[in-house]
Amino acid sequence: MSSRRSRSRQSGSSRITDDQINELVSKLQQLLPEMNSRRSDKRSSAKVLQETCNYIRSLHREVDDLSERLTELLANTDTTQADLIRSMLMQ
Repeated sequence: MSSRRSRSRQSGSSRITDDQINELVSKLQQLLPEMNSRRSDKRSSAKVLQETCNYIRSLHREVDDLSERLTELLANTDTTQADLIRSMLMQ
């Protein structure tokens, strides 16, 4: 028996159908800039999930980079301006 089947029996009514999985994978594909720009109708679910993971990792790197740049900017800005920028970010 596959692990998916055994899990679905354990979870009862919360079973996700193959159609729902396919729809979610399709939605993910539409959110990925690189995959969305390539006009291809069908990608494997594994490829879409791998590209999603890669994209999320790149977003994390970008956030880290921007956070570091903002920290440097605030460190080199006078206190009044830094407080103003911080208050704007908290809104």
